[in-house]
This record gives sequence, C-alpha cells and structure tokens, in this order.
Amino acid sequence: MLKTDAVEAVEPTRPGVETLRAVPMFERLEAALLAQLDAISEVIAAEPQAELCRQGETPAVLHFLLEGQVALSGTAPDGSQALMEVLRPGASFVLAAVLTDRPYLMTATTTARARILTVRAPALRALARTEPAIGLALLGAVARDFRAMVRQVRDLKLRTATQRLGCYLLALVADPEANSARIRLPFDKALLAGRLGCRQDSLSRAFATLREVGVETHGATVILHDVVRLRQYAMPDELNDSA
Repeated sequence: MLKTDAVEAVEPTRPGVETLRAVPMFERLEAALLAQLDAISEVIAAEPQAELCRQGETPAVLHFLLEGQVALSGTAPDGSQALMEVLRPGASFVLAAVLTDRPYLMTATTTARARILTVRAPALRALARTEPAIGLALLGAVARDFRAMVRQVRDLKLRTATQRLGCYLLALVADPEANSARIRLPFDKALLAGRLGCRQDSLSRAFATLREVGVETHGATVILHDVVRLRQYAMPDELNDSA
C-alpha cells in the first residue's frame, strides 16, 4: 500500500521508451514492445520511509527502482523484523509475487528519496502470455533473483559474519586487479548489518577483526590496504555472478 503523503506521481506519468530501455530487464526488447509497456507504466517519486508494498498484500504493480534506495524486510508473527535486502537502482521488486499473483512475502520501504517505475501487474501478466520476448525477459529476471537468494542462503550457512563482510567489501572494489582500494559503504551500518544477517554489535566486531587483514574504517569510508590478504581470509566464491 502506498502512503499518499509520501508518494506522488511525476509528470509526465508515463516513463517513455528510453527510461524503460534503461531498465536491465527490458534493455533488449524492441521499441514496439517497450511502447506497449509504456502504456501500462508510470513513474512515481517517494520520500524516505515511504512504504511501497506491504507483506501480505496482493501486488497491484511491479516496481523498478530508478533512483534512490529501497529496503526489503520481513516480519514474523511475533512482530520481529529482519532486513532481507537493500536494493540499488535497476532492481525490481517483487517479481515472483507479481507473476504468480500471490501475496508479498516482504515489505518494501524507501531509505532515501527515490524515483520508481511501476508497471501494472495484471497487464504485465497479459503481455507475458502473448509476447514471448517479454515472457523471456521476466523469466530471466526471476532466475537471477533465485540465484541471488541461493547465494545469500549459501553465505549464511558457509561463512562467518566476518567473512560475509569481507566478501561484501571485496564486491565494492571497482578494479579487480588492485591490491588496495578506498570504498564508500552504499548505506549505513545498521542496514549493512541486516543485509549481512547479523546484529550491529556483531558487525562492529567483524570490522574490528578485519583490521588484522588491512581493513581500515572512517565512518562510511573503508580503506582496504591489502586486497589479496582480505580475499584469502574471506574466500569469495568464484561462482558469484558479476551482475
């Protein structure tokens, strides 16, 4: 459910073909198909802490993050919550619920001002049934989401919180050949702890442990003095996808 005081339509409401083509899921579609998607889409702007969809609700639209940041969280029957993922621009949420017309398993909330592309769910499912290229694009996106989920579950089972943090920091290094790097965390450490599946005090201990392998922190800025040593400690998985 959208909070009307925190979400507003952007003029013009339709995104246009170029905006749609910039979405990774749709980048290979022909202009005629993008025009059909444009007819069932709009762009909205959302302030921080705007709830875009809620766990348990049936999807009305498929969301794509164009700008800003969105956190996906789950809530247990006792009311406790856990952060599942923090999305970057280009990501969609939550495609599996939209395609199956089943209730959301997560709640999506903006953590910063955001621009979001929405595509009407019933119309998108209808297009997927009649346009094979759109169906294949959606299938590919579901497959990538599944692989991302498997990677997270595997990391939780096979790596310590400190190793997970090390792998996360290594993934932020732009030059794979560099042996040192200065990086900036894309969101605050409270969100990072949730993203890594640990408590904030555990994250602080993980950063302290990584000092022994050349990781230096200054607020949101992290300096990796010895990438090779950090890689040997964290053991990132070569099976991880590059995108």
